[in-house]
Amino acid sequence: MAIAGHEVEVFEALHLPGGVLMYGIPQFRLPKEIVAHEVEQLKKLGVKIHLNYLIGKLESVDQLMREGFDAVFIGSGAGLPMFLGIPGENSVGVFSANEFLTRFNLMKAYDFPNHATTPIHAKHIITVGGGNVAMDSSRTALRIGAKSTLVYRRAREQMPARKEEVHHAEQEGVNLQLLTNPKRVIADENGKVVALECVKMELGEPDESGRRSVTEIPGSEFQIPCDAIVVSIGNRPNPLIPMTCKSLSTTRKGTLEVDPETLQTSMAGVFAGGDVVSGAATVISAMGQAKKAAANINKYLRGEPLKDEAAPSAL
Repeated sequence: MAIAGHEVEVFEALHLPGGVLMYGIPQFRLPKEIVAHEVEQLKKLGVKIHLNYLIGKLESVDQLMREGFDAVFIGSGAGLPMFLGIPGENSVGVFSANEFLTRFNLMKAYDFPNHATTPIHAKHIITVGGGNVAMDSSRTALRIGAKSTLVYRRAREQMPARKEEVHHAEQEGVNLQLLTNPKRVIADENGKVVALECVKMELGEPDESGRRSVTEIPGSEFQIPCDAIVVSIGNRPNPLIPMTCKSLSTTRKGTLEVDPETLQTSMAGVFAGGDVVSGAATVISAMGQAKKAAANINKYLRGEPLKDEAAPSAL
């Protein structure tokens, strides 16, 4: 948008720009110096960045439009973590992958007391999940000096993480406990995690999609001693923005409804892309949608039709 000649302002909820590139992806996978360089390039183009500015709390999208912005792009991602819903999950020492990675990537808990974020002192950290974020969490656990175990309810070939990510995790020393499902978090008298109770699973017959189901093996419960648990089973978009802007339509999954061709939301002049539209996906997918949205915002601001007027709208 800046290259096209428009004045652009970015509103970032946290204290550094870059979003998930800064707080969600570990340094060993994406050096933060690269992200900082990209941000500086944006600033050189004239982009103004507001930090510690949470849209939906300080201002709503409606208010931004009333204050004189001609268009808005929502790229707020999918930052609301999902949890297991098992007994004991509120115990001290249970973290979402979001919090765990943010503490170490963005808030520099690994450099206490030079940075005031309380570190997680743990000898054995269990990560629950089988995706790329779970691999990041389990590998980060190793880097703070803890023993790292990854618990996943299905088999290796059913893990959603990329094969190379699983390979790297194992290569570095992460212990994979596959076909294992958490049942209960066990805490001591102070409410602090001391173990995760699990049950062994077995593969069943494939369903219509070809994916094999998993069922519990009766009587196979066992406990894994630990002092921290990271839950990494997925994220949903935070509902804060649509909750504070009733004109924005959402799907059953909480993502923003957009026209698939133009990425315009149910509000004229408001566009969206990335995980807030697609659900949790990849950085490259979000970048592609953002560029598509930018091209259509440029058309919108110039008063050009976003698409063939004869084509039916998806909204």
